[in-house]
Amino acid sequence: MKNKLILIEDDQDLGLVLQQYLEYSNYEVIWFNHPQKFLDNLHQLQNTKLLIVDVMMPEIDGFTLVNQLKDKLSIPYLFLTAKAQSFDRVLGLKIGADDYITKPCDPEELLLRIKNILKRNYTFPQVKIAIGDYLFNHSHFSLKHKEKLFQLTEKEAELLSYFIQHNNQLVYRKEILETIWGENDYFLGRSLDVFMTRLRKYFKEDERIKFESVRGIGFKIELPINQEK
Repeated sequence: MKNKLILIEDDQDLGLVLQQYLEYSNYEVIWFNHPQKFLDNLHQLQNTKLLIVDVMMPEIDGFTLVNQLKDKLSIPYLFLTAKAQSFDRVLGLKIGADDYITKPCDPEELLLRIKNILKRNYTFPQVKIAIGDYLFNHSHFSLKHKEKLFQLTEKEAELLSYFIQHNNQLVYRKEILETIWGENDYFLGRSLDVFMTRLRKYFKEDERIKFESVRGIGFKIELPINQEK
């Protein structure tokens, strides 16, 4: 499943470039070219991972827009600003923005800022979770099957937690690498394959648990899950 972003930018050329670049980078992008159109479609906030908001827009500037929605926003947001004054940047951060970038911006730089924000805001479950016949405790990096206890590495625990949060979904290799390792390259991809072999070995006693490889794309995850308080 692609991470969903909302872009609010009134510059038609820039908005189109950013939308196309981010979609090419495997994000789902909903673009509004007027702040009022966004306000008329607040249902689009559902499942959104990040707002990208231009500061200078007609009728409602980005700061005012975010302030109006502050009580409704539980997702991070990033400001685009054409202004060079430090006052505007400080104000944006005081409002609660996770980051800002000055226009005209390099799409690749924006992409890196987005990845960093999503990684900072990614949380792992802290409860004990029953996965079939196993009991997973992320806080202790442990996995238990009957009387056998597996001590996981931190990366193994993070990877398993990521799969729990994306259960019964097709997860993309690129998104796994960028979320857990912070970047996507050939050597990290080989490391991911090693970690997948380990997870399959840990869970071999329960046939209901599946980490199926989808060639060239990622993995289809099937975990029978129950959370314990």
